[in-house]
Order: sequence, then structure tokens, then C-alpha cells
Amino acid sequence: MNFFTNIWKHPKTSAAGVLIAVASVAGVLSQQGISLGKAGTGTVVSLASALATALLGLMAKDPATGGEGTSQQGRAAASGQAGAGTAKLGAWMFIALLIPLPWMQGCTAAGVAQNIVNWTPALQSAVATVDSTAALLAPADAPIFAAATIGFDAASDLLVAQAKAYLANPSASVLAKLQNQIVTFQQQVNTALLQAAKIIDAKSQQHALAAIQGVGTIIVAILSLVQSVSSKAQIAIMSAKSGVKLAAVEPYLNESRSAEIVAAHYAEPVTVARAQVAWTMQEEMNAGF
Repeated sequence: MNFFTNIWKHPKTSAAGVLIAVASVAGVLSQQGISLGKAGTGTVVSLASALATALLGLMAKDPATGGEGTSQQGRAAASGQAGAGTAKLGAWMFIALLIPLPWMQGCTAAGVAQNIVNWTPALQSAVATVDSTAALLAPADAPIFAAATIGFDAASDLLVAQAKAYLANPSASVLAKLQNQIVTFQQQVNTALLQAAKIIDAKSQQHALAAIQGVGTIIVAILSLVQSVSSKAQIAIMSAKSGVKLAAVEPYLNESRSAEIVAAHYAEPVTVARAQVAWTMQEEMNAGF
């Protein structure tokens, strides 16, 4: 009986809970390859998830309503209840941000391939920044940085070529090459971060870590995209090749910097990007990377 009473007394919170549940179930169904049929150019699952997320956004912006109090105490109580309701909805929205959103982009091989290719200009720019960073370092530190990042240009060129090849022909054989290259590049980045962390000069270390992280953020984003079209067995093979884990380099990463890169790429608020970065990093580590 209390269950139904709570729903009646707190309709917005209850509705938010239902919408969170819909988005969560949609995520699980999408990850299992269950679409429940087509809906336009997407799927029924993606449509349900998108609607649930949109409604959550509308609810979060909807001002609290209620009867006006006839005294100052009544108005204060109403204000307190409204503040509590807003806080609850804010918490629900934060949880929603942490839910994986790949199904909203279709989760098709072609869609993922295009998303990977869309990252390549940012990747090439980040690698170019790495190439120019050595000049900013102390003379004793520049050789260490150069040695740690020497393979970035070749790795970037190969990854970009394979991403474009996968977009043109999203076959199993091309995907296998892409899987191998993204893990190889990720390992180069992680190793470079550990080497840069050994630089003693504080300013040199800061420049070095920031430049490498610019590449690393994009590599993790592409790795996540590649995983979304990979089987569990393939992901296990990929993670087995990951000798230097993300957990080992996480202390040297600036979360705000990664969020800025993701926010700029997807033209979204930094707060949203920060939640996405945190979720993606955790998922990668859970997968063994």
C-alpha cells in the first residue's frame, strides 16, 4: 500500500525512476544486439531510449508546482519541498548521464565506422601537438619525451587508414585489423604516459602529460567505439594484449582536460562530457584495458 502512496505523493520522482529504468533496459538490450524491430532509420530500442532521455531532460527543467501558502512559513515549506524535488531530479539526471549511450547512435557497423572516422581530424591534430611539444620542454627532458612518443605519427596514420577502410567495408577481416591497431596504439600511449611521468622538471612534465593525454583521450574514445562492434571473445583477445592498463596511468590524467576534448568534439556541455569520460574509463578498465 505504501508503494502506491509514494507514487501518488512523489509523481515526478517516480516518473523519473521509470524513465531511468527504460533507458537502462534499452542499454542492456542494445548491448545484447536486441533491437525489437525498426523505427525509421533506427530501432525501437533506440527510440525508447531517446524518448526516455528527452523526457528526463524536460522533467529536470520543469519548475515545481504546488499550492501557494497563505503564510511565510507555508511559502518556506513549499520552497524547501521544491528544492528537495529539484535535488532529487538532479540526482536522477546525473545517474542518467552515467548510462551508456551508444544505442542512441544506432550501434550499426556503419554508424560506428563513421564515428571513428569523425575522430580522425582531432587525432591528427593531437599528434601534431605532440610533435611540437618537445620544443617546450627543458633540454634534458626533450629527448625522453621524443623517445616515448616516436611511434605516434606512424600509429596515427595507420589507424586513420584502417578506420576509413572499415567505413568503406565494415567486414570481419577489416575489423580485426582495426582492433589490433587500436590496442597497439593505446599501449604506445599508456607507455608514453608512464615515461613522461618520470620527467622531473614540473613544467616539462605538465606539458608532456597534457600533450600525450590529448592523444590518449581520443584513443580511448575510438577503443570504446571499436568495442561496441566487437564480440565478447574479440574484446577478451584485445584486452589480453593490453599489458599497460589504464589503471596504471589514470593518476597522471587530467579528467577536466579529457572532458573538454570530448565536449568540443560532440558539441555538448562539459558536465555531460565529464560523466561520459568517467563512465567510459570505468568500462574500459572493467573490460581489462
